[in-house]
Amino acid sequence: MEIQIVIANFFYATFGALVTIGIMLLGYKLLDWITPFDTSKELAEGNSAVGTVVGCMFISLGVSVGLVMGLGLN
Repeated sequence: MEIQIVIANFFYATFGALVTIGIMLLGYKLLDWITPFDTSKELAEGNSAVGTVVGCMFISLGVSVGLVMGLGLN
C-alpha cells in the first residue's frame, strides 16, 4: 500500500513541476509583453538590471507555485 502512495506523490510532484515551468514561461512572456523593450534582446546584451528582474520573477513564481503544489500534498 505504501508504494502506491510514493508513486502517486512522484507523479503529483512531476505534474507540479511541469505546471510550475509552464507558469514561469507564461510569466516571462507577460513581462516581455508589458515592458517597452525586448527582454530577450536586453538579456543577450548583458543588461544586468533586466536579468535581476527576470531572475526575481522566476524565483517568486517558483516559490509561490511550489508552495501551492507542496501544500496540496498534505
